[in-house]
Amino acid sequence: MARPMTMAEKILAAHAGLDEVEPGQLIECDLDLVLANDVTAPIAIKEFNKIGVERVFDPEKIALVPDHYVPNKDIKSAEQAKIVRDFARAQGIGHYYEVGCMGVEHALLPEQGVVGAGDLVIGADSHTCTYGALGAFTTGVGSTDAGVGMATGKAWFKVPESLLFKIDGELAPGVTGKDVILHIIGLIGVDGALYQAMEFTGSAIANMGMDERMSISNMAIEAGGKAGLIPVDDVTRAYLDGRTERPYTEYHSDPDAVYAKVYEIDAADIRPTVAFPHLPSNTRPAAEAHDVTIDQAVIGSCTNGRITDMRQAADVLRGRKVADSVRCIVIPATQLVYRQCMEEGLMEVFLDANCAVSTPTCGPCLGGYMGILAAGERAIATTNRNFVGRMGDPTSEVYLASPAVAAASAVLGYIGTPDDLEPVAAGAADAE
Repeated sequence: MARPMTMAEKILAAHAGLDEVEPGQLIECDLDLVLANDVTAPIAIKEFNKIGVERVFDPEKIALVPDHYVPNKDIKSAEQAKIVRDFARAQGIGHYYEVGCMGVEHALLPEQGVVGAGDLVIGADSHTCTYGALGAFTTGVGSTDAGVGMATGKAWFKVPESLLFKIDGELAPGVTGKDVILHIIGLIGVDGALYQAMEFTGSAIANMGMDERMSISNMAIEAGGKAGLIPVDDVTRAYLDGRTERPYTEYHSDPDAVYAKVYEIDAADIRPTVAFPHLPSNTRPAAEAHDVTIDQAVIGSCTNGRITDMRQAADVLRGRKVADSVRCIVIPATQLVYRQCMEEGLMEVFLDANCAVSTPTCGPCLGGYMGILAAGERAIATTNRNFVGRMGDPTSEVYLASPAVAAASAVLGYIGTPDDLEPVAAGAADAE
């Protein structure tokens, strides 16, 4: 009889062809997908070429998404993108997404049905853990590992321990998945889940839509996590059915599975949260940050650029204007999200509020472009990292928050919540 196992252990065991695995065990696994972007793929391609094989293991199981500096910001970024483009064409890569079709990779691949429950995915980008929201084991790796994965379809893993986060109860109005994960990172620290699989369960999670679940799994890496998994339920099935390209497999943790630690969190204790510089764990309630004036607000990224995030921001901005002292940049994560914003009238809301709206791109999140900060400037952002110099000058500061808090702060000119805003005058929102 196999030992009781967690979701993470079951997925790894299945892909290693084993009946069971245990934490600390070294295993070689078959991969369902290998991912890279315009920053990491050129290095992976170079390593792939060193191996001496002529073809990738399966052109339908490679995804190349240029999104970090695309549309290209300069000659160097254009050269990077050309390397990826040429390799994709030469290898017949099925999941290569050109400008006009692409989006931020971790929003695009689930949306396009490239990842499904039970998959094992490695990506040369740390936020590959996003797809754990679909019930998959997905994790970031270095470009060398990605290059080897493209050649062989295999990767080595040390089976991680698992941590269980049970968030039960009802979230207060205005509290989002972003607030939940910031609360957790503030609780356990940026190394609180180091090389451990984070599993999120409980009634608060069950009541969330897929977009908010992906925000939670996306930032597992900000706690040091190897993966961030959410059990498959009806919400997952509704998202995957008719979307995924191949049949998916559900894996559920055994009732008596062993966890390194179990955290029980009352959803009612979670408030709209902001992470202060220069760590995602440096959190405090947004309502206690009114003394922080801002120069810029960024709403987008692989953490919060999906349609639910756009709607949350638009709900705050409707009938209002961004403060004269603030630049507000809105970046829908994919072309489909961009189109939905247009069809739902959200684009008008953003433009009427004096926001700048970008084509899908990672933009300023990693200090790329489309909103780099000058010395001493402060930004509130729906992104995932706020390290020193992350979004520009080393003396600039980044504050992490949900779309609603970022939008409210853009209007206020300082960090606050929608509750701090004056009510929109009757008819003003309709007149916009």
